[in-house]
Amino acid sequence: MPGFLSRLDRFTTGIVLAVLLGLLLPCSGAGAEVFSWLTKAAVVLLFFLYGVKLSRESVWEGLLHWRLQGLVVFATFILFPLLVPLLRPVLEPLVGSALFAGLLYVACLPSTVQSSIAFTSVAGGNVPAAVCSASVSSLLGVFTTPLLAGILFSTTAVGDGAAIGMDTVLNICGQVLLPFACGQLAQPLLRACVGRHAPLVKLNDQATIWLVVYTAFSSATANGYWQQLGMYHLLGLVAASCIILGLVQLILYGLCRALRFNHADRVAIIFCGSKKSLAVGAPIMLAIFGQFDNNLLLPLMIFHQVQLMVCARLAAVWKRRAAAHEPS
Repeated sequence: MPGFLSRLDRFTTGIVLAVLLGLLLPCSGAGAEVFSWLTKAAVVLLFFLYGVKLSRESVWEGLLHWRLQGLVVFATFILFPLLVPLLRPVLEPLVGSALFAGLLYVACLPSTVQSSIAFTSVAGGNVPAAVCSASVSSLLGVFTTPLLAGILFSTTAVGDGAAIGMDTVLNICGQVLLPFACGQLAQPLLRACVGRHAPLVKLNDQATIWLVVYTAFSSATANGYWQQLGMYHLLGLVAASCIILGLVQLILYGLCRALRFNHADRVAIIFCGSKKSLAVGAPIMLAIFGQFDNNLLLPLMIFHQVQLMVCARLAAVWKRRAAAHEPS
């Protein structure tokens, strides 16, 4: 693939192409309705396969390391939601009030799964603990993200609010919890098959996000959203993401040293506790709000790319340091 896309991984390349298609070839009318239903169906399949893949045994074993898991949960669901509102005087002038609501939504999300585990492995961290942390975080996010969003949006007076009513509960149950529970029940029958076709399952995970991104950007283009978004605020999102991610990682590093975690555990905590999931965040947004809000999705996409670049750099540095200390 020519140009800068050749230097990106498949997932990021797909996101870039989905964005370009949404900008250049937006769908409308009946086409938009079809893509909306396709997206909802893809989200249901995504969480069904999560249920099939998530090992109950590995979660139980990982939970035994309660100090590590507790610190990751604290960072993901307490530190982030406290830090972002406190930083409002700094962040809101950079991104504007509408996009600041998106940063609040990012703060409510669970950790990533695949990239957290991959970076932990590269850096010589505690991989079993990272598997557990990331998996449990995703599961907790189904419950905590709507609750945190409702609290933060109502107390900070931004956006349209995220009322947690019966409709929201039913949407989350129908699109997230029920497929996940069905996947867990079907695990004895399908887990081996899913394992044999792991590349295809991973492609489905990625394709769901590509479909989400295309549908959202297509709707934004059709509704004239981009004419309202200034370059200053777009660059401000990058800066704001760097500020939030950097502070969380510094705080986690200090807590890990104070609590005397070893290097392997420290790596798992920092990677799992400082990252936010696009793969879970976008579908849950659909379940909470009934549609994709570009003021929420764009900050999530920017933060996702920033965290990948920063964590990839950290993993490379820690890998080199570990190699330098290995006996020859």
